[in-house]
Amino acid sequence: MSAEDVKRLRLLRWAAGQWKGEWTTRRVQHLYQARFGPGDWRRTARGDLDQLARQGLLIEHGPENQRHFTHNRDPIAAIIGTGFHMWMAEKFEARQAPLPDGRPRYRIEERVTVRDGYTPAATVAGSSDLFDRLALLNNDWKLVGKSSHDKYRRQGPGDKYRVQAHLYGLGQENAGNPPARVAVTFIARHHELMVHVWSEAYDRQVALDALARLDRIRDRAQSLELDLHPERWDTVPTPDKPTCRFCPWLKPGSTALTDGCPGVQNSNPGSSLNALIA
Repeated sequence: MSAEDVKRLRLLRWAAGQWKGEWTTRRVQHLYQARFGPGDWRRTARGDLDQLARQGLLIEHGPENQRHFTHNRDPIAAIIGTGFHMWMAEKFEARQAPLPDGRPRYRIEERVTVRDGYTPAATVAGSSDLFDRLALLNNDWKLVGKSSHDKYRRQGPGDKYRVQAHLYGLGQENAGNPPARVAVTFIARHHELMVHVWSEAYDRQVALDALARLDRIRDRAQSLELDLHPERWDTVPTPDKPTCRFCPWLKPGSTALTDGCPGVQNSNPGSSLNALIA
C-alpha cells in the first residue's frame, strides 16, 4: 500500500464517519476530486468502498447495479481490525526488499481480480493483505476473539476462510503471481500475543468451484424474478447456521422481504443453502 493509498483511505474513513447519508462511487469521486484534483477516480473510488466494507467500517446495501454504503455506527471491531492491518502493512513496507529481478518481494494490501464480470459491479475482486513473491505465499490476516482463535486452531479455518484464501490465490495468479501456497494467519484479540497460521497448497479448483457456486445462486435468483415477485423469497432456503447479525439486509421485524430480512428465528433442518446450489 503506497503513501497515497494510505492518505486517500484515511480521508474516506474520516468523511464517512463525519458526513451522514449514503456513500456511492460518484460521491467518493467528488470527494477525491475536491481533495486531490481532477481525474478519473471511478475505479479507485469503487475499490476503496469495497475495502472499507470488507474491513467492516462501511455496510454495503442494494443490488449490484445500485450499490451504496452506509457508515457502521458500531465499528469498534472494525477499528481494531483496520488498525491492525495498517500496522502490519507498515511493518512489511519497512522490511520491503528487492528480488534479484528487481521486483519488490512483498505485494502489500493490493487489489486482485478473481474474475472479470460483464459489468464492473459483477467483477469478483478484493484486497489481498500480503503476497510474498519469494515464498510464493498469499497470506490473509484475521483478527479474531480468543474463543474463535481456539476453534480455528483446533478445527481449521472452516470452508469460508479456506475458500477465500484460494480465491485470493486465483487473484494473485491472474495478476501474474501464481502462488504455491495460501495461508490464513489468525491473531487473537487478547492481552498476550496468540498466533495460529493455517496453510495449504494453492488449489485453483477450489476457487473455480466457489465461482461456479456463485453462478448457480445468481442464476436461481434471476430465474425466480425476485424483483418482480418478492413473495418468492420464501422459496429461497437459508443456511443451516446463518450469521444474520452480520448481514447488511437484516431488518428485524420486517414483513416485506423487499425492504429487508427479519432474520432466521428458528432452525429448520430441512432448509439448507446446499439444496439451492446442489
